[in-house]
Amino acid sequence: MNFDHTEDRRMLSDMLKRFVAEQYGFAVRDRIARSPEGYSAEFWQRYAELGALGALFAEADGGLGGGGFDIAVVFEALGRGLVVEPFLDALMAGDAIAAAGSAEQKQALESLLAGATAIALAHAEPASGYELARVQTRATRDGDGWRLDGAKAVVAQAERANLFVISARTAGAEDEADGISLFLVPAGTPGLGVQGYPLIDGGRGADLSLEGVRLPAGALLGQAGAGHAVLERCIGKGLLALCAEAVGAMDAARDATLEYLQTRKQFGVPIGRFQALQHRMADVLLEIEQARSSVINAAACLDHPDRVARERALSAAKYTIGRVGTLVAEECIQLHGGIGMTWELPLAHYAKRLVMIDHQLGDEDHHLARFIALGAHQD
Repeated sequence: MNFDHTEDRRMLSDMLKRFVAEQYGFAVRDRIARSPEGYSAEFWQRYAELGALGALFAEADGGLGGGGFDIAVVFEALGRGLVVEPFLDALMAGDAIAAAGSAEQKQALESLLAGATAIALAHAEPASGYELARVQTRATRDGDGWRLDGAKAVVAQAERANLFVISARTAGAEDEADGISLFLVPAGTPGLGVQGYPLIDGGRGADLSLEGVRLPAGALLGQAGAGHAVLERCIGKGLLALCAEAVGAMDAARDATLEYLQTRKQFGVPIGRFQALQHRMADVLLEIEQARSSVINAAACLDHPDRVARERALSAAKYTIGRVGTLVAEECIQLHGGIGMTWELPLAHYAKRLVMIDHQLGDEDHHLARFIALGAHQD
């Protein structure tokens, strides 16, 4: 199989990397990440104009690509700049709408791809852990429509989202795959509470409370009770995106560390000449390439017709990223010495983001167990 990028993907990658390096430097990113808004609407619009959002979706949905390698190219470039704009939720929530939405519901994708709106996926709950099927939020019939009651946790950039894709149970026990439904809920709907807070690695998140949220019949996304398959699909794309973002962040941390080893002097020579440090850096470089290979494999398997093969590739990549990301964060900080811990140095932010990526959409331990369980199912 040929894993070389097409000319269009190479051009998109080069353009995004150049834009991030020249327009979205660390000082700009840090200001945006610390702002009350948590991201920049101006940059969100500019990324859309560059085609970064369009590349995440298929042409049939108004996009420019939508394949595994398209997603990987975009998020790797974003990872190099620690971009805090809500790309991950745009991908996951937008894909849910593209997969299950009616023609009327899919109109929301047009404004999303234009950078005029933000859409968030609200699926995780305070007691759900990483289990995809564990949903306690309930949706009950209310005349011709629906009533939602429950809570959602750590919804990225929820305070500025215009529309939410919210999971709720319409049937079954709280840990059953069957019976999960998806709903489109506009921001500001009565009964929908949003409690925002800053995130440890930049940007903002929020917890949602749903108390008697009444929705029309047209708010149901797809078929009632059939949301699990849609969630698995869109969160699978989110897993690939996070893994690619981590590789971009690792590359940036690697470059910063190599530069430091070549310029920091001890005993009159650059510390990069010391053999012990060379060995440690060589290990880091090898591990990053291992992580990159796992992302390539996941991107190639994203549209695999065999569900088990696809999901195992995604979990294998997420496990590898969790393990390697932590190692890269620790080693790069230690190779910098005490300065590596300072908040003013960009490296500390890359290290923090790498650690947090491990905990998004299932950590290293979760995905190792999932990989093994899927293999047993395959056998």
